[in-house]
Formats: sequence, structure tokens, C-alpha cells
Amino acid sequence: MKVIFEIKHYTLKEVADILGLSTTSIHNYVKNGTLKACKLGMYWYVTEETIKDFLNNGGTAKKKSNE
Repeated sequence: MKVIFEIKHYTLKEVADILGLSTTSIHNYVKNGTLKACKLGMYWYVTEETIKDFLNNGGTAKKKSNE
């Protein structure tokens, strides 16, 4: 885990361990946009907030407009 601007960031391996999934599944979720990740240097990271969103909503939450 890496803390950047007081936000916890986890490697894809750490996310796989947290969620009890394979790293291949996590890579696929990132590739298809189900799980948002950012690349910092050589590694991909997922924020703690994104992991919570994934657990609560099954993926990236879509913003709803109030129109």
C-alpha cells in the first residue's frame, strides 16, 4: 500500500488479496473499466475508495444527473 495525498493506493496484487480474487480477474476488471486504476511509475494502483465502491456497487458507480 502506498499513501499519496492522504489517500491509500493498493497494487493490483494487494487488491486481489483483499477481494479474494485472482490477479488475472483484477487485470480484466481494470481493462474493461469495471475497476478504476491509475498507473504510477511501473505499477497500477487502485484507491481505497474505488475498492469500497466495487464492493458496494459491483464496479465503478455511474454518476446520476438530477435532470
